[in-house]
Amino acid sequence: MASPFGELTVIVNPHAGRRRVGQEIPELERTLQARALPYRLLRTEGPGDATRFAREALSNGGRFVVAVGGDGTVHEVVNGMFGDDGTTIVPQPVLGVVAAGSGCDFVRTFGLPGDVTRSCQHLLGENTYPLDVGKITYAGSNGERAVRYFPNVAEAGLGAAVAARADRLPVSLGQAKYFVGFWLTLPRFRLAKLKVRADRKDYEGPGLMVIVGNCQYYGGGMKISPRSYPGDGVLDVLIFKGPKSDSFTLLPKVYRGEHLPHPRVAEFRVKEALEVDADRPLPIEADGEVLGSTPATFEVVPQAILMKL
Repeated sequence: MASPFGELTVIVNPHAGRRRVGQEIPELERTLQARALPYRLLRTEGPGDATRFAREALSNGGRFVVAVGGDGTVHEVVNGMFGDDGTTIVPQPVLGVVAAGSGCDFVRTFGLPGDVTRSCQHLLGENTYPLDVGKITYAGSNGERAVRYFPNVAEAGLGAAVAARADRLPVSLGQAKYFVGFWLTLPRFRLAKLKVRADRKDYEGPGLMVIVGNCQYYGGGMKISPRSYPGDGVLDVLIFKGPKSDSFTLLPKVYRGEHLPHPRVAEFRVKEALEVDADRPLPIEADGEVLGSTPATFEVVPQAILMKL
């Protein structure tokens, strides 16, 4: 049963999910073969490989790229779908995702399963969802301007500092890394003075973090941006104003997506551009990947990719 989108380029991060994804590769291949899906399987060995593999696949005439792993693998594959000119290498490339037990937050918005057999079922047929992609222009490590794309959620401030801290925690913590990292980071994180422009609306004042949601979930299952619909051409922006003590009452609600509306969370919907600056450089992360710092501009690329459902 050939795919209507041609051969699948299957990009596997065998280290994702505490190496569980690597253990799932034989089952993945058996399932693809049982469904008669033509595919080419590529294993990543380090950062940047998934981006390079995706870019090469599309440049060589492919259209359907499948990310097997967690949010970091999806993030890299999506970045490989864009060229230097800011457009996708081919019109509306098709993205498939097999979470394979890695705890991928991105697939939660779509209700996709986390196991290989059921995930592969979604690679069949023509059913797709036109997916917006966020674009960040930010300050890189040497102060140079850098660009990165994100399909899920990005942020500036406390959450990015938490992601950086979580990266240094033992992998044995699994999805709990973000939760532990949060409580380790919070005591030392200072409120920033933010200067934000969301299209033609401004916010100047205190802030712990700025959330930019294309999809709804991040941080190991938190429904941080419950109003986000990833095909509406809009980025949903939340500014958590503080104080830090709000974290104790808000965090349980965030897991359920019940933290909005809230008097100390400013909400914006951005169709054009979100500009974020602060009284000090704030760290930025996207899809769990720590990138650089503010000042930063966030934009939406409407329906750039077809998400395979």
